[in-house]
Amino acid sequence: MRFLHTADWQIGMTRHYLRGEAQARFTAARIDAIRSIGDLAQQQGCEFIVVCGDVFETNQLSRQTIGRALEALAAVPVPVYLLPGNHDPLEPVTIYRSPQFVRDCPPHVHVLTSSDPVTVREGVELISAPWSGKHPDTDLVGAAVSSALAGPRMPSLGQPVPDVCAQGPGSDLVRIVVGHGAVDVLDPDRANPASIALAPLERALADGHIHYVALGDRHSRTSVGDSGAVWYSGAPEVTDFREHFPGDVLVVDLGPGAAPVVTPHHVGRWVYRTMHREINNATDVAALARDLAGQPDKDRTVLRLALRGALGVADRAALAELLEEQGDVFACLSLWERHTSLRTHADGSELAELGLGGFLGAAAEEMHQQAQGEPVPAGDHALDLAELTEDDDPLAWEFSAEAPPDAQSATDALALLYRFSQEVTR
Repeated sequence: MRFLHTADWQIGMTRHYLRGEAQARFTAARIDAIRSIGDLAQQQGCEFIVVCGDVFETNQLSRQTIGRALEALAAVPVPVYLLPGNHDPLEPVTIYRSPQFVRDCPPHVHVLTSSDPVTVREGVELISAPWSGKHPDTDLVGAAVSSALAGPRMPSLGQPVPDVCAQGPGSDLVRIVVGHGAVDVLDPDRANPASIALAPLERALADGHIHYVALGDRHSRTSVGDSGAVWYSGAPEVTDFREHFPGDVLVVDLGPGAAPVVTPHHVGRWVYRTMHREINNATDVAALARDLAGQPDKDRTVLRLALRGALGVADRAALAELLEEQGDVFACLSLWERHTSLRTHADGSELAELGLGGFLGAAAEEMHQQAQGEPVPAGDHALDLAELTEDDDPLAWEFSAEAPPDAQSATDALALLYRFSQEVTR
C-alpha cells in the first residue's frame, strides 16, 4: 500500500520581515500547498495522507484563514488524517472543535484526537499521538505505541510484545505511527521529558510490530536512525534559512515483511537563499546587480546578503540604491548583519564632484575630516553634537563626550549625503 506523509503546514504563519503583498503571497502559498499535495497524492496513487502535526500555526486564526484551508482540503481527492501538534493542540480553544471547523470540515478529513488505533481500511492501522497541550511531560509517541500494541499487558514499549497481540487481526496488518515532536537523538534538550525515544521504536520496527514512523515538527526532511523507517517529512513550504531539504513531502510504500520505500517529492514554491559576496569597487557592485537581476521567482524568494569589503562614497551610494531597487521586487532582501562587514572610505575628489557650498559644504567637510580620522577644528561647527539634548532632538540622540569620534558613522553619512545629492542632480 502507498500513502503520503507530510507535516507542519502551519496555515496562517506570518513572518515579521515580510511586508504587504509579500506576506499575503506567503500565506496563500501555504493554502496552495494543500492542493498541490492532493494532486500529487492522486498522481502517485496514494490511498491517504497523514499530516503529522502543526496543521495550523495557532489555534487563534481568522475565520477567513480557516475557511480557505477547509476549502482546499475539500478538493483533496483522498482521505486526509490531521494530527494536532504543539502549534494547534487539542486544548479547550482548539480549532478542531470550533463551530466553523466542525460544521465545514469535509467528510474525508479526519482529526486524530486520541491514541486509540484508527483503521484506515482492512489491514492498515494508524497509531497516533496527538498533543493535548503545548508542554507535554511524557513521550506521547512511545505511550501511544505501547498502548496500541499490547494495552495493559505491555506497560512499557521496551518490554517484549506477546505474539498473540503483536500482529493484531490478521498477519498482514500494517501499522503506521503518526507523531509530532523532537526525537531524543536530535533534541538539544537532553532533559526534555517529551522527547520521542528512538531506540524502542527501532526495536518495534525490527520485530515487525510497527512498519513506519511518520513524524512532524522538524521542518527539514530527515531520516532518523538506521532503520530507514523513521522520517520527518519536513514542511511543504520553507520557513527559515536553517532548514535542509524543505518544501518536500514523502510518498511511502509499505508492505508486511518489506522495508519501506520512501520517495521525496518537492511541492514548495518559496525559496530562502543566502549570497556571499566580496564588494570592493564599482565592478563588484555591477556584478552583484547582475546576480540579483538573474535570480528567478523573486516574488517568492527571501534573500539575505553577506557582503564584505570596502567601498568609496560613490560606490556605497550605488550599492544602497541597488539594494533599495531590488528590495521592491524580492519577497524580502536584507543584509545578514552578523556576516556583513562593509566599510566606506572617503575620497575628497568625490565630495568635490558634488559642488556643495554653504552649510552643506561645511558639514560635508567636517564629516570628511572625521572619516579620515582628522581632528575637527574647534569653533564654528556646522552642528555641535555635544549641545544636543533629548528635548530638542527628535531622534533622542545619545551623546557620550568620552566616546572617540566615530569615523565609520561619518563616512556612512557622507555616502548618504552623496546619494541625496545625486538624486537632486537627477
